[in-house]
Amino acid sequence: MKHNFKNLQIWKRARTLVKQVYLTTQKFPNEEKYGLTSQIRRAAVSIPSNISEGCGRKTTKDSSHFLDIAIGSSCELETQFYLSYDLNYISEDHMTRFTNEIITIRKMIITFQSKL
Repeated sequence: MKHNFKNLQIWKRARTLVKQVYLTTQKFPNEEKYGLTSQIRRAAVSIPSNISEGCGRKTTKDSSHFLDIAIGSSCELETQFYLSYDLNYISEDHMTRFTNEIITIRKMIITFQSKL
């Protein structure tokens, strides 16, 4: 393994984000259980999952590919929080805090990726 993902701050922050996402989406309307709630949770889980998978790859190209997926998932998650705000499922303050953290994690992934 090139990098021990458990030592990476981006992986730790992404795990914390997943927990916050689950706690927040528990409050979404029940009719969103298989819609937006499911999409948000899958996108959130995808971020630390792909960081760890990338760290387990042998080549820089393979590692970078999985980090690209994590970056894409972060963009998807950011959009889903804007949609959650648009649908009045979360407050503007909540949306801003989530999107700021997602953007920070994305920047950290990009920086890590550039140093591979």
